[in-house]
Amino acid sequence: MTRRKPLSTVVAEDLADKIRSGELLPGARLPTEAELCAEYDVSRTVVREAVARLRSDGVVVPQQGRGMFVSDQPKPRIFSIPEDALKTLPETIALLELRLSVEVEAAGLCAERRTDDEAAAIRALMEQVDSRHIDPAKTQIHYDYDFHLAIAKAARNEYIHGFLSYLRPIIVPRYQLGYIVTPERKESYYARIHGEHRSIVDAIDRQDATAARRAMRRHLSNSLGRVRALAQASGVAATASEQEQAAASLFGDLGRQAVPARR
Repeated sequence: MTRRKPLSTVVAEDLADKIRSGELLPGARLPTEAELCAEYDVSRTVVREAVARLRSDGVVVPQQGRGMFVSDQPKPRIFSIPEDALKTLPETIALLELRLSVEVEAAGLCAERRTDDEAAAIRALMEQVDSRHIDPAKTQIHYDYDFHLAIAKAARNEYIHGFLSYLRPIIVPRYQLGYIVTPERKESYYARIHGEHRSIVDAIDRQDATAARRAMRRHLSNSLGRVRALAQASGVAATASEQEQAAASLFGDLGRQAVPARR
């Protein structure tokens, strides 16, 4: 089940959106607590928590006896991840470790078993995916999952492809790329990922299974390293026991899900 955001987070994010869109201009006075309670149908405690969050981010500033106002010079946005997303970081690391073990072999099998048409289609899909240099703040970290699924499908092992397809709705929506990539690093990040993808595809084209496994391991290890760095920067512990508990919880939930019927 999808975790619901706290009401204070919902209110704070909506107010921040209004400020970014210009609906609330710099220097504008925020509505009173009573007005915000009525607008969002929440308690004063929720409103106070939301406003406190905006204040700590430098988005709004108090004026003695007058209320809270949109800052004329907001502080640069501090590094932060929503609390509900932070809770899934250990699970995401566990999933990436699983992908690493499965997809490395899938890349090798793909190199050995792919047809010429499949190799061409994988390269075309790579170029299509890697040409989208979209805003990292609006892009999921695992935006290249279709590329990985195409490799798994050409490995000609229905269990590998079926398993990775099964994981897709759990893996892909977890984090935005903007938590890792700043706007000024966007182009270099996309270029690096394209280089990793190209090494995989070139090995598949040559039908070099060893090189394909090596390239896929490098690509997924780099991805895992980025998420681990994100966890460390966010203050999320990743001890062995906590990692084990996160994996047990995650895969316990997976086991209770109904397996889709084959068509």
